Amino acid sequence: MTKTAAVGQFSAAFRNDFAELLRWRRDVRRFQTDPVDEAVLARCLETFTLAPSVGLSQPWRIIRVTSDTARQAVLENFTTANQKALAGYEGETAKAYANLKLAGLQEAPVQLAVFCDTATEQGKGLGVQTMPEMLRYSVVSAIMQFWLTLRAEGIGLGWVSILDPQALCASLEATQNWSLVGYLCIGYPEEITREPELERAGWEQRNACPEIIER
Repeated sequence: MTKTAAVGQFSAAFRNDFAELLRWRRDVRRFQTDPVDEAVLARCLETFTLAPSVGLSQPWRIIRVTSDTARQAVLENFTTANQKALAGYEGETAKAYANLKLAGLQEAPVQLAVFCDTATEQGKGLGVQTMPEMLRYSVVSAIMQFWLTLRAEGIGLGWVSILDPQALCASLEATQNWSLVGYLCIGYPEEITREPELERAGWEQRNACPEIIER
């Protein structure tokens, strides 16, 4: 007899599907330029409200970057930061780095800058006095939920980290006390693959499992 799942539990089929979703979640750098359905995007953005946050502070703040001026500023920011990063490598590693595609800033139809409001009063400081970094971790958790939800809809996300955060905040006229956590490129991927692009390019290999140390 099949056991009925209790409320709050999920079937084996669901668990298998969720495991597959985790495997197929990839950092996308190559996008189609087709627009993303706004209703689907809105539904995915709603998952931010479901994310865990320290003290229920919900410190995420989002700027949607749409203007040509703002996007050009972000692209120039990336180009400068990428050149500096390349200068930090030598020999074959530098050649390999130069051949990597590390952002979809010119193709991705949707671009979001996600910030942490480090001065938020929501949550009343619970858990932040001892570990203020928990505010930023909360934003990271929200982005991850959003990322998985997008992937379930067939939409890709690329997290761009090769940027000067302070310059980007200035370009986007971000509110004081907003700290950049992630610049996200969003759109339909050119291809769908389970293997990370950096792994396929030979840049690095994924570890089979995390190292666990007992004390």
